[in-house]
Amino acid sequence: MARAAEIRFLPFGDRRVAYELSGTGPPVVAPAWWVSHLELEQRDTRVAQFWEALTAGFTLVRYDQLGVGLSDRSLHEDDLTLEHEVALLAALVDHLGFERVTLLGASGGGAAAIAFAARQPERVEQLLLYGTFADGNEITTTEVRQAILASVRAHWGLGSRVLADIFLGDADREAQDRFARFQREAATGETAAALLELVYRLDVRAELERVRVPTLVAHRRGDRAIPYRLGRELAAAVPDATFVPLAGSAHFPWFDDAASVVRALRTALAPERRQPVSSPQAALFSPREREVLALVARGLSDKEIAELLVLSPHTVHRHVANIRHKLGRSTRTAAVAEAARLGLL
Repeated sequence: MARAAEIRFLPFGDRRVAYELSGTGPPVVAPAWWVSHLELEQRDTRVAQFWEALTAGFTLVRYDQLGVGLSDRSLHEDDLTLEHEVALLAALVDHLGFERVTLLGASGGGAAAIAFAARQPERVEQLLLYGTFADGNEITTTEVRQAILASVRAHWGLGSRVLADIFLGDADREAQDRFARFQREAATGETAAALLELVYRLDVRAELERVRVPTLVAHRRGDRAIPYRLGRELAAAVPDATFVPLAGSAHFPWFDDAASVVRALRTALAPERRQPVSSPQAALFSPREREVLALVARGLSDKEIAELLVLSPHTVHRHVANIRHKLGRSTRTAAVAEAARLGLL
């Protein structure tokens, strides 16, 4: 049985870092990325389902950076370096006794994952990167950076809304308001600005050619927080890396077509965990349900599937509901991940 999510604390110097441990299986460690709050994220169905779908069959480890969330809220000047980020990641891996891990570096957490993989390849099974970069200075112009940081520092209420608009792409107003509140609960404006400044300074270009572990880079074409070209350039600079372009404008993977992100990362994460299509589970699905499942995995909506297969939206909705039920998953994203694990895709 998979382990329910548990929040624990890592002693790090004279402070404590909150980390979450969930699931059972080979370890996947996701370095902290800017502002987070493990407790609040556990209550967010969208976030929880994304991680569950992505890491089913694995032990997932995530943590709050110092200064935010459930970690000690004191933030020191020497915390704001790449070396600190890598040291914290290494300390957690050591603390948990993992010999080898898969690193999932997303957004600002990508730099620590890349540097760790380059410096300690014997401890890294593979490197999965999403929505990240090699040189933070290239994320946006100096003028835009200064305007964003000034807004966050001067009026965190307004600044959190500006960032919500950037991070969530075309998400509705309710989602943006909810994320703005989340940011304000997770960190003070000064801490948020300091960590955002760190992201803009992170530079792992010198590490890229030393990465010798299997690497996949996924990036949304319309990402408004980290430009798509930075993901493409990153993949081109890592020896033998695979690049997966994705549709969407939201920076956070659980918005827009979350299933496509799960599918891209999961294909690299767990290819050996797939079962043959002739497995007993395959017999549970009708040919039409298999057809619909394949289209759901491609990220198509019920309406798009209905038009493609010349069916009514109601019929497609029923097929999707049956598929979720047979796979024992409550969402499309989780169903796609389970189907991939079973070798049905």
